[in-house]
Amino acid sequence: MDVMGDKATLLETGRFVQSADISESTGDLSQPMDRDETGEAAEEARQRLAAQSGDVEAMSVLGALLLRRGDLDGAEPHLRAATAAGDRAAANNLGVLLHQRGYAEDAAGWWRIAAVAGSAAAAHALGRHHRERGDEPAAEYWLRQSAEQGHALGAYALADLLEHRGDTGAEQWMRIAAERGHREAAYRLARALDRRLGPEGDVGDDHGAGAEAEQWYRQAAARGHRRAALHLGAILERRGALKEAGRWYLTSAKDGEARAACALGFLLRDAGDTESAAVWWLRAAQDGDGNAANALGALHAERGESQTAERWYRAAMDAGDDNGAYNLGLLCAEQGRTAQAEQWYRRAAYAGHREAANALAILLLQGGDTAGAEPWFSKAAEAGSVDAAFNLGILFAGRGEEAVALRWYERAAAAGHTEAALQVGIARLRDGDEAEAERHLRCAAGGGSAEAAYRLATVLDARRPPVPAHSLGEPVHTEKSECEEWYERAASQGHRRAQVRVGMLAAARGDVVEAARWYREAAEAGSRNGAFNLGLLLAREGSDPEAAVWWARAADAGHGRAALRLALVYARRGELAEGQRWADRAVVLGPAEVAERAARLRDALREELSA
Repeated sequence: MDVMGDKATLLETGRFVQSADISESTGDLSQPMDRDETGEAAEEARQRLAAQSGDVEAMSVLGALLLRRGDLDGAEPHLRAATAAGDRAAANNLGVLLHQRGYAEDAAGWWRIAAVAGSAAAAHALGRHHRERGDEPAAEYWLRQSAEQGHALGAYALADLLEHRGDTGAEQWMRIAAERGHREAAYRLARALDRRLGPEGDVGDDHGAGAEAEQWYRQAAARGHRRAALHLGAILERRGALKEAGRWYLTSAKDGEARAACALGFLLRDAGDTESAAVWWLRAAQDGDGNAANALGALHAERGESQTAERWYRAAMDAGDDNGAYNLGLLCAEQGRTAQAEQWYRRAAYAGHREAANALAILLLQGGDTAGAEPWFSKAAEAGSVDAAFNLGILFAGRGEEAVALRWYERAAAAGHTEAALQVGIARLRDGDEAEAERHLRCAAGGGSAEAAYRLATVLDARRPPVPAHSLGEPVHTEKSECEEWYERAASQGHRRAQVRVGMLAAARGDVVEAARWYREAAEAGSRNGAFNLGLLLAREGSDPEAAVWWARAADAGHGRAALRLALVYARRGELAEGQRWADRAVVLGPAEVAERAARLRDALREELSA
């Protein structure tokens, strides 16, 4: 049982100052009384005089003082005398003393006497005694007696017992203990509420369980619970309250919580303070935190310190973090050490690391081992790797198994994989399902795919009514359709066909400058259509020599119409041989109508040359 309970009061009556019960976790007594040594000595002397005169209450208090100090021999006779006189607090403390001496059954006997007399602290101690011996019915009876008398430790111990049995009443008692200031109860109540929210729960919801979980984390953390401080920091970090999150991480880390030190390191790294981050990662890694060791490895890898990086990745593995083996695989792969990379990927993959399984499959595929790659892709995909599902789609598509490929693409797309959504959109377009195609293309385009944005634009473009053409130089109407906005998004990402299309739409609106800009950008990126259209635009503007330059570039890239235009240019200039050469080129490049016109021009030029 993982407990970090608050220290309780040894004595249950209000007449004793700062007296304590047995601690939830260790059996130690509570912190010393809140007074200086002189005051304590004076109090002890006063109580000793009163005890010597036969004052039962003084005997009980003196015994408690000595017990707290660890003077068991000095405390025992006073506690026995007070117990014999009927003092239930003394009976409870005598049980504590005997328990510390190792006489558990004798201790239980005195606790029973005190509990029957109404001592909530004794009932709690007796309940725990029975639980340790496996007598849960007796344990529940006495713990319930303690809890119902308002004893926080009794309520917590009862809640723990009921929770162990799966009893729904556990949360009620855990809440009662938390409300009475028990920090471990507050922490466990918060954890239960947190788990109820699920991994994606909104812990910042002011009206739900998230807000209540945060409240209990905060209470436990304020009382020094380091794991509560860690979870509170995580909640605040997710909310964006980074400064406060950092304070709680720091509190938890200083108390020895390695995960908090690691989280603080990431917070500092994201703020640009890599050096401070490394200090906290080092502290966490030295305390056995594998995540921090991996972070240190990555930090040294970025600096080119591969040997140090490898040492920390190995430390992560030693701490039980499979990411260490995966990261070692990545490091070896970057260095071209393929055999070692495969070894580390395999180690992580056999341990269930899905991304390592995907990386291993890619490595095998690159080496030509398709049969070996497929099962690792499948294992990774079944474990939830979106990239592996997409890669399986590529694998099956390469074999011509389009239906199987589509299933994997759909699975990856459903998990938000942009390129997979594009492939599904293309497949749906091919099948004629335009509505589904549009839905997937929108997802992919929204995820940043330029090809998806272009294809979505073409789908929307096909639905538009014809737009009247403008003469170049006419006033430009700036209102744009949705399809043009998608074309422009793809064009701004460097999609050459989209750039040409945006240029064409701008030309249709009469915007010469905008059209030329997009045609030029596409042409310079290697688009033969962009170069051809730019040539047309320049020719209309009277820049025939520059137009010819762009047509030559387009024709050299295989554009038949550009070759025909060049043939006409040279024919008009009287350079018949050059015109015939480009006409021959246009005949070869086509398409049919261009080849037919080029053939007529070529024959005419040939006749002219032979005349």
